[in-house]
Parts: sequence; C-alpha cells; structure tokens
Amino acid sequence: MRFGIFVPQLVADAVALLDLARTAERTGFDTFWVFDHLYAPGLPEQPALEAWTTATALLCGTETLRVGALVLCNGFRHPALLGRMASTLDVISGGRLEFGIGSGSVEEEHRRAGLPWGSAAERSARLGETLEIVTRMFTGEPTTFAGAHYRVTELPNVPGPVQRPRPPIHLGGAGPKYTLPLVARYADVWNIPTYGLRDRAALTAALERECAAVQRDPATIARSHQAVLALAPDEAALPAVRERAERRYGAAAYGLDDGYVGTPAMVAEQLAQRAAHGIDAVVFLVSPREAEATMELFAAEVLPRLER
Repeated sequence: MRFGIFVPQLVADAVALLDLARTAERTGFDTFWVFDHLYAPGLPEQPALEAWTTATALLCGTETLRVGALVLCNGFRHPALLGRMASTLDVISGGRLEFGIGSGSVEEEHRRAGLPWGSAAERSARLGETLEIVTRMFTGEPTTFAGAHYRVTELPNVPGPVQRPRPPIHLGGAGPKYTLPLVARYADVWNIPTYGLRDRAALTAALERECAAVQRDPATIARSHQAVLALAPDEAALPAVRERAERRYGAAAYGLDDGYVGTPAMVAEQLAQRAAHGIDAVVFLVSPREAEATMELFAAEVLPRLER
C-alpha cells in the first residue's frame, strides 16, 4: 500500500509548504497533493497558493517525492496548454508528476472568474475531450482532435513526458453515470472519495461493466482512497483529537466516519482492512498546522505496524 499526504495549501508562505513536502519525503510518504482552486473555497480572504506553480516549486525542492493535485479543475486550462504544462513538469521533475483531474466542483469560483460552468453532463463531456487530447499528447506524437468543445490540429508536444507510458492519471469520484465511464477509459488510478467507500462493491461492479464496454481489464486500474487522518499518540489523547477532527471535518463531504481517526494501532488496523478490500493507496487529508506532527507520528508508529 502506498501513502500520500494531501495538505490544502492555505498558506501565504511557500517555504513552510516546501518544508512539509520535505518532511513527507523524509518520513516515507510516496506522494504529496494540493488542491486546484482559484481561492480557498468558501474562504476568499484566506491566503492560498495556486496549484500548478506550487506543485512546480515542491517538485523542484524535493528529490523523490511525487506531487500532484487532487484534482486539477478542467475548466481552468485549455487541454492543449494543460498537456504542455503536464509534460514539461514531468520533464523538470525527472518523472515525478501525478496527474489528477476532474470536471470542477465549485460553481461560484467559475462565476467569479467568468469561466463557463454548465451541467454535470456538459462538464463531464468537456473533461472527456480533455482526457482524449492530453492522453494523445502524452504519447509524444502530434495530436489532432475535433470535438464539441475543443479542437486541436497537428499539435506537437516535444518534449513529451519522461514517464512511460505516461504520468499516472488519477480520476476521482463515485458517479456511475459520468465519472466511472471516464475512469474505465482513461484512468490509471481511481481515487475513491470517502463517501464512496461504503458503496465500494456496487461501484466496483459498475466500473467492471464500464471496463468491459471498452475492453479494458479493470485490474489495470489502481484504487486509492482519500480520507481525513486524525492521529492520536495514545488513547488518553484520542478524545481531544477526535473532537478537533469533528469540529474541522464534520461536514458530510469529508466522510469522517469512514476516515482514519484513532491511535496508531487503530489506524494501522483500519489500513490493513482497506488493503484486504483492494485499496492500493491512501491519501490522507491533514491541515497544514498539524501535518508535520502527523507525518512524524505516522512514520514512527503506524508504518512499523503495517510492515510486520
């Protein structure tokens, strides 16, 4: 099982965020993730760093850590530019880019920026065309594509990405109508949000049907789980840690009940159970304020239990 840390970049100090990325690298985390929003959702006055430039700084300031966004917002960048940005950052980082992308989740920021929003069906169609263009660009061959939303003609992409066959593509969500068909066709990793974990069996069956429709082996798609991590050093500290997590992550979207809240022994047991159910990777959501201590404790007390 691989482990990632998702630290929403709600900071004004890039050095502090880079220090967290270096801590993740030193303590054995595989990946480091940021969000892709024009401003902190619901907190427009809160300092927040932009995703792509932040990811570039983090990759340039680390040596082995893999970095990406969960997830890039398709509405912010034309696919021709997105494919070039992703390929270039993969080259700069020596092949350490994780490419997560989605159709967009916050209508308000699109309205403020004057960007098109549209229905779920429209956004999904645009995302599908972006994935078709970007995956073709990742091959290094000139790309020609004419869709309802985007058009490119003999578009070069030199140099292409370092990773072969391409940087891993992460698609997140649990929607059987729009998301899973795109996962079946394009994803290397299906990022299952916490709210989708309880329906994992039904969603897995739906994904297998979509894979059959495009003649793809579903075993070629890795499964990751994104969830809150609130780690208490011991049972005496657990009530305070749990109360703080409920206050911070109590909204239904966080799915705290299916997250990882407990002592190192409790969290290790949860992770072992998830691995037994086919989860290949877990991405832990933590706040910037608690990220360093959490990573240190996880490395010291949780990982050794999993390696026994």
